[in-house]
Amino acid sequence: MDSKSSKIAGKRSTVLVVDDTALNIDILEAALSDRYNICTAMDGETALSIVDSTPPDIILLDVVMPGMSGYDVCVKLKENPATVDIPVIFLTAMTDIHDKARGFELGAVDYMVKPFAILEVQARLDVHLSLLNAKKALKEQNEMLEIKVRERTQELAVTQGVIIEAMASLAETRDSETADHVMRTRYYVEALSVKLREHPKFKAYLSSIHSTDLGTAATLHDIGKVGVPDHILLKPARLTPEEYEEIKKHATYGHEILSKLVSRLPDNVFLKLADEIAWTHHEKWNGTGYPRNLKGEEIPVPGRLMAIADVYDAMVSQRVYKPPMSHGEAMEFIMGESGRHFDPDVAEAFRELGNTFQYITQELTQESTLKSPDERTITADAADSKILENVVINGTHPR
Repeated sequence: MDSKSSKIAGKRSTVLVVDDTALNIDILEAALSDRYNICTAMDGETALSIVDSTPPDIILLDVVMPGMSGYDVCVKLKENPATVDIPVIFLTAMTDIHDKARGFELGAVDYMVKPFAILEVQARLDVHLSLLNAKKALKEQNEMLEIKVRERTQELAVTQGVIIEAMASLAETRDSETADHVMRTRYYVEALSVKLREHPKFKAYLSSIHSTDLGTAATLHDIGKVGVPDHILLKPARLTPEEYEEIKKHATYGHEILSKLVSRLPDNVFLKLADEIAWTHHEKWNGTGYPRNLKGEEIPVPGRLMAIADVYDAMVSQRVYKPPMSHGEAMEFIMGESGRHFDPDVAEAFRELGNTFQYITQELTQESTLKSPDERTITADAADSKILENVVINGTHPR
């Protein structure tokens, strides 16, 4: 085995020799110094001090010493996370099999009996240093792989976000009056999910879902509008009953679009959430909603959250056929529909989050005179569940 085997990371390996007999130290130092950097100690306390200040690559450790025994030193080394991986080879005159077994039980990698042969010591050092080198190389490789996986995962997440925004904008860009509606409802839904996370009725479900995933899925709630004819979707006036029946089909269209994606990726939680929201956000608690007349807890939780977010935003938004309602008027209407249109528990959470909803509305309304689009506090890039959790917990606006 050539001298390269004694190197780690391109440097000479350092061997700490611990023995209370000066002659043994002198012999080992003379025999090994041309291959390794040698440091020495004649007792356990000194050895631990050296390891603490300048950790060696491997330790040749005598067992029987005054004060701390080699076994005691090994225990200390293996208790310390900073030194647990340093290989320990015991050197001892004890030949009993139980002594050897104890050494291995304490974490030693090898056990040599005195008097030792220098060639054997060199060979065993080279073997264990080679193993250590391989272990370190594998660890570095794994760390690099983890970094690459994180980078790739982040890249995929960004790509997914861009695709989701593009899909959501398909419906929004066909209806100029719903500008920013998608982003506002996203954060309404996030706020509701955070608020209800500890509610006994919702805890089991919401604790298994990230609020940001739920909010992002909400941006696709109206994706089915791509299937609604332009003369109905873009009509600058109230819809006739027949036209209203046609536009109601967007919930089914959205389900048809997203369910195809779910069938291809059945384990994708995000797509399932988006499908549930698109299909059920117009269902009503009393069973009079559409498209399936679901009632009460037949309506998936995401659909119940989206129902309030969607109605509230429609009420406080400007339309060609109506002026915007005030925040107070919208709250009064929604609370009046608790138990009829809306899940009572979700409606109560909405009531408690009144300031949060009003804040999101102000920050994400293009027509707002408070701030230009570039000055808004909440944006697609900056707002997340942390902001909303802060709002929910403190009940005040983040300034």
